Amino acid sequence: MKHILPILTLTTLAAAASAQAAAASGLNYNRIGLDYNTDTKGYSLAATAVLGSSNFFVGANTSIGGANGASASNGADSVSLGYLFKNVAYGIDATVALGSNEVKTLGLRKDLGNNFEAAASFGRNAAHNNAWSVEAAYNVSKQIQLAVGYSDAQAASGTTNLTVRYNF
Repeated sequence: MKHILPILTLTTLAAAASAQAAAASGLNYNRIGLDYNTDTKGYSLAATAVLGSSNFFVGANTSIGGANGASASNGADSVSLGYLFKNVAYGIDATVALGSNEVKTLGLRKDLGNNFEAAASFGRNAAHNNAWSVEAAYNVSKQIQLAVGYSDAQAASGTTNLTVRYNF
């Protein structure tokens, strides 16, 4: 009987601690980026924007030229609509998106602190080919981000990408 008060106090404190809202993610999803593919020597321009105060976002992407037989991808445009799940676990944000080119994508992003962040994604297109990518990024300022990434897809060789982004 004399242990009931400490047990009740600890139980109440544990319940209160677990009920607290998770910290909001410091990641920005309103951004535009220019990507240079070091393997194909091609560029792509991509933008994403969150719709109002919702967790829905819209994205657009276009490719521009490239050597090594990649010129066929010149002007390959797509748009996508997705949903953002903030702070799913361990401070990781998750996104799911469906693109106009029938690509389904799952993305993960985490703020690592000290202006660094990491991202990974997995996608599948209409031909049932899988693609994945990883990226490390450094936020030079609140608006400017530099990133290096690697992506690999079925029926294609892996590529390295250098990206500069502007957050708005």
